[in-house]
Amino acid sequence: MSTARYDKIRNAAEIIGLPETATMETIKRSYRVLMMQWHPDRCGEDRQKCKEMTQKIIEAYQVILDYCNNYEYSFRKEDIEKILSPDEQWFAQFGDDPMWGSGRRAGN
Repeated sequence: MSTARYDKIRNAAEIIGLPETATMETIKRSYRVLMMQWHPDRCGEDRQKCKEMTQKIIEAYQVILDYCNNYEYSFRKEDIEKILSPDEQWFAQFGDDPMWGSGRRAGN
């Protein structure tokens, strides 16, 4: 990814108030909260400032959605294993070993 594109995406994430990692639900929630806060019909501040902020938020949200919708997901084993929960990692390593496990099989 080019530096310019990265900067554009990071700037959009900052406008929406996103952390370095976020779920789609977090992205949508942050967007909705900001839109309710800054929408010109609901904002108590200068109407022009609210309109400008609303436009920035909408543009930032579109940049984030474009990035998320065009993100290339990995289905490689090593990439999937990086996101396993501690329980899943434990059973992947030890399986149903009676000394370590509770009799459950890996993957269940």
